[in-house]
Amino acid sequence: MPANIASHPRLWLGIIFLISALWTLSLLDTAGKLLGMAGYHVVMIAWMRYTINTVFMAATLMPLYKRRHGRSILHSTRPRLQVLRALALLLSTLVFFSVLKIVPLAEGTAMNFCAPLIVLAVSPWLLGETTYISRWIAVGVGFAGMLIVIRPGGDIPAHGVVLGLLSAATYATVSILNRKANQADDPMVTLFYGGLVGMVISSLMVPFFWSPHTPDATEWMILASTGITSTIGHFFMNSAYRHAEASVLTPFAYSQIISASAMGWLVFNQFPDAITILGIAIICASGMGIAYVEHRRAHPLRAMADAAKTAA
Repeated sequence: MPANIASHPRLWLGIIFLISALWTLSLLDTAGKLLGMAGYHVVMIAWMRYTINTVFMAATLMPLYKRRHGRSILHSTRPRLQVLRALALLLSTLVFFSVLKIVPLAEGTAMNFCAPLIVLAVSPWLLGETTYISRWIAVGVGFAGMLIVIRPGGDIPAHGVVLGLLSAATYATVSILNRKANQADDPMVTLFYGGLVGMVISSLMVPFFWSPHTPDATEWMILASTGITSTIGHFFMNSAYRHAEASVLTPFAYSQIISASAMGWLVFNQFPDAITILGIAIICASGMGIAYVEHRRAHPLRAMADAAKTAA
């Protein structure tokens, strides 16, 4: 166990929040896949997810933010960036739910985990960050793992592969815009804008994609659960990053593949085969490896102290 984690209870709290968030968001993905397989259009699913999410935040987050900061949660120093980020998030949701209609949960999640590697690849140009050879090695290894997962000509249909790659690219775009938006505004502002813009745009779209049949009680519960799990999952996620640094939490983020595999097996009787597990393991190893390198690069004095303790 790393000493810096063992000696800081708040780090453990951050890790617990993160893992709770990932399992909750896997429930959201499971609901989206169930509804997609039942014939509901992804726009209708996204509309329900964003509407319930926004109504819940308006009732709870908005007055809390007003009391703490003395201004509206809609006050932003860069409103255009917030709207752009929210549009990218809505597109990412629609594409990922489309992926889950045709790709097993674990494989779809694994392809989406290539998004952080895409961010690493483009960060020197879009974020002005210094590039390192270690980052390019991580990107190359991660994409090799993804090729093993999708196995061109394998069980995943070609349009599923294309949608999976598009999903990773859109999620990478959201991640980049997240960094910029959270530098400009409080993360709660970013969270609310994401829900509000998603609700407004999907409300304009949903009449054209409404399901031809009336949902039964079970389907209404699953539809409603998308908004609830989204709200709880992102609340846990924000709480995690308030208690621990991103470089500490990143390796644990890959545990979502475990939750996705578990839900895929329990709900859909789908479990990755040995070759797919190998590809997933390579993607996870690449992400965790570069997270460790980046953490040591960001905290050189702590790394030297840990090395001295180990030597002693």
